[in-house]
Amino acid sequence: MRRILIVGATSAIAEATARLFAARGDALFLVGRDAVRLKTIADDLGVRGAVRTATATLDVTDFAAQAGVLDLAERELGGLDTVLIAHGTLTDQNLAQDSVDTLRREFDVNALSVMALLTPIANRFAAQGYGDIAVISSVAGDRGRMSNYAYGAAKAAVTAFLSGLRQRLQKSGVNVLTIKPGFVDTPMTKDFPKGALWAKPDAVAAGIVKAIDKRRSVVYLPWFWRPIMSVIRHTPEFLFKRAKL
Repeated sequence: MRRILIVGATSAIAEATARLFAARGDALFLVGRDAVRLKTIADDLGVRGAVRTATATLDVTDFAAQAGVLDLAERELGGLDTVLIAHGTLTDQNLAQDSVDTLRREFDVNALSVMALLTPIANRFAAQGYGDIAVISSVAGDRGRMSNYAYGAAKAAVTAFLSGLRQRLQKSGVNVLTIKPGFVDTPMTKDFPKGALWAKPDAVAAGIVKAIDKRRSVVYLPWFWRPIMSVIRHTPEFLFKRAKL
């Protein structure tokens, strides 16, 4: 049985992942902003087989409140061995490039709040000598593109942070997994035209659970985003800057 903390638990990907954990009889502590939605999800997970569920509300940019939520999660579940950080916003690039306040707010949500959470989590897991940390980053962090470079920069920061954290913790019995989804059909992307590269949350969730169980370091979901992003990363700058991406 895993004792799992999920931050951003009301997101479509996180909820789908929690359902898979629940079906295995794991214990789940759900964190998000919407208390009513959290309770609805927790009740559903109980029906699906979760041995225990508990919830807490948190504004992830309230850095001072984060430690209290971590303490509560440990008390409610009798300890923690797995953390999935899944919160984030899809930045409006036009607003972010016109407003420093918007850019800063988006970076706080998508990058700094994640790093702030990971710091005490990493220290706690290192002290106990075991644990799995999984964080949803994005393929957008692999290379900045004019259509979403504010969001991509935040995700790139998270990816780099996780890389260093993984190296630091690898001798402590703690695994750090970077999850890089491509296009996912969720409420956050409901206004985007969909095509063959789009995945459903359930498919991404299955990949997340498998990667956590196998203690992978980095996973692209679906798998085909790895070669796609390899091409994008290695495209020469003189060609890339002319591309309409």
